[in-house]
Amino acid sequence: MDTILVLDFGGQYNQLIARRVRECGVYSVVRSWKTPVEEILAEGYKGIILTGGPLSVYDAESPKADPELFALGIPVLGICYGAQMMAQQLGGKVSPAANGEFGHSELIMTADSALLDGLMPESDCFMSHNDHIDTVPSGFKATAKTASCAIAAMEDTLRGLYAVQFHPEVEHTEIGRGLFKSFVEKICGCEKNWTMDSFIKNTVNEIREQAGDAPLLCALSGGVDSSVAAVLAHEAVGDRLTCIFVDHGLMRKGEGDQVERIFRGQFSINLIRVNCQDRFLARLKGVEDPERKRKIIGEEFVRVFEEESKKLGDVGYLVQGTIYPDVIESGLGDAAVIKSHHNVGGMPSEMDFKGVIEPLRLLFKDEVRQCGLQLGIEETLVRRQPFPGPGLGVRVLGEVTVEKLEILREADAIYREELEKAGLAGSINQYFAVLPGIKSVGVMGDGRTYDYTIALRGVTTIDFMTAEWARIPYDVLQKVSSRIVGEVKCVNRIVYDITSKPPATIEWE
Repeated sequence: MDTILVLDFGGQYNQLIARRVRECGVYSVVRSWKTPVEEILAEGYKGIILTGGPLSVYDAESPKADPELFALGIPVLGICYGAQMMAQQLGGKVSPAANGEFGHSELIMTADSALLDGLMPESDCFMSHNDHIDTVPSGFKATAKTASCAIAAMEDTLRGLYAVQFHPEVEHTEIGRGLFKSFVEKICGCEKNWTMDSFIKNTVNEIREQAGDAPLLCALSGGVDSSVAAVLAHEAVGDRLTCIFVDHGLMRKGEGDQVERIFRGQFSINLIRVNCQDRFLARLKGVEDPERKRKIIGEEFVRVFEEESKKLGDVGYLVQGTIYPDVIESGLGDAAVIKSHHNVGGMPSEMDFKGVIEPLRLLFKDEVRQCGLQLGIEETLVRRQPFPGPGLGVRVLGEVTVEKLEILREADAIYREELEKAGLAGSINQYFAVLPGIKSVGVMGDGRTYDYTIALRGVTTIDFMTAEWARIPYDVLQKVSSRIVGEVKCVNRIVYDITSKPPATIEWE
């Protein structure tokens, strides 16, 4: 199968680049920039993409590609830091820009280009850089510019080397998808043979191969990711899969019973429900730091699985619904740590299992949903709202208590109900309530109150790597606010979060 290699230099959009390649129907893998050239040659990649990164190419500690990479005869595309590194290593000049360029810019083509051929001569692009290419290396020509960046794209067609200063992988760049299609299909000559059918078939075979004859234990939360992972594992090993649903008391209103009904009824999967709210709350007592909460919840998850597995006898592998964004934001590899996820960085190092099977580790959320639908999972489950592994434990800011959880559950349920009634649920990719843990003065019935604030969050996104805050109509927000204040005890103020990602994350913790 034709494959594009994405070499990771530590940027936060690196996995998104791989996603864009797959949208072209071509498989892609992400590996560290330290990968030896010999290994790259041995794998037979059809093209190489160099990602962005947080450092300056002229810093002594900044990562550098092996110069031999540019002489392999394999087409190479450098993006942002990758473009600057290509320029510097091949004899061009990179220096600090007089003015940094962040956000939207107008991209203007300035010369004929093999990479940009057939795309709009003028279009919006997304920039994020403090440095720029001053001089192109010998053999290159500049092909595009912006008002603040004279060399926004360059290429050397004889050597198959291409570079862009902007980020074609994000939604804000109009010609992004066309650029990847041009590189993958025209320049690299790849065949379109990456499909969800092939992913499912290959993944089921990989699970069977890794598991052998051993039974599997699945960490089932009832969310989209763990549900799709469970069905994939069930396709692979059938009754040798047991799903353990840990009801830690940190779920949304009514979800525990819903999980039990769907997986025992619709899928006939072996399911064990473990009710252990008191255990989790005892571990979380007095804990306010979000990273500690995530670590505690992740560790307690695994301990429960270990205990239940011992009751079952021999259980070989733990199945988890880890997906790409989990890996990125946990800072594995060279990316900066944003927050750890209980499926990744929050997992204890010692477990009583032979290993972990993560069938969705290479997929973004939209791919996971596509996979679930193709597996025959009902749409109401596949399209349900994303929910963090630590549950409401990271939507209650500060210490988690029974009282705070009940307040947040009721407020969140009202918010979701009103958005569904207004017909907005399908157009807002993620929406939820947060209990920030602050109190303020209010007036109810001519009396003074001093109660909690509820924050509402709603975002629109395709890949969950970047997101815009959702423009919910004021009348809907007003109804949500009135209902929460009127129906939920100990709440007297509602606020709406209008911050995009970046600079914020989608979740508050």
